[in-house]
Amino acid sequence: MKKIFGVYTVALALATAVSSVAFAQQIKKFSVIQLTAGMNVIHAEVAANAAEREQGLMFRESMGTNEGMVFLFGAPAQACMWMKNTLIPLSVAFIDRNGRIANIEEMKPQSLDSHCSKGQVYYALEMNAGWFKSRNIKPGTIIDGLPPAH
Repeated sequence: MKKIFGVYTVALALATAVSSVAFAQQIKKFSVIQLTAGMNVIHAEVAANAAEREQGLMFRESMGTNEGMVFLFGAPAQACMWMKNTLIPLSVAFIDRNGRIANIEEMKPQSLDSHCSKGQVYYALEMNAGWFKSRNIKPGTIIDGLPPAH
């Protein structure tokens, strides 16, 4: 009986792995816009609807130095982000209607910890971990090029 249990356990693990790989291969490609933070140019993929925001940067193994993802909320929101199935460490900047960074949080890969905005925001911008700090970008900095908030 123990051997059969082991076979079922292996089969279940294999099915789960195949399912994750299949999902990863179906990752949607996002449109890209150019943003700026001072003299820093950012090539940001755009997550504009619920399905895109849910997928986010899941299953990515790397991201270019000045690449990121901007999440559009469409209305003021107390936004929270997590890192389920996200393999790379990220920094997230929560941004108000005028493009001003409200707060920046550091996020660890594959964590279910919530990282939330300080107040109502319209956008969140995820970049590689430490990107904002290494460029001295802090709360109060303006991100230019964001789509208009509704």
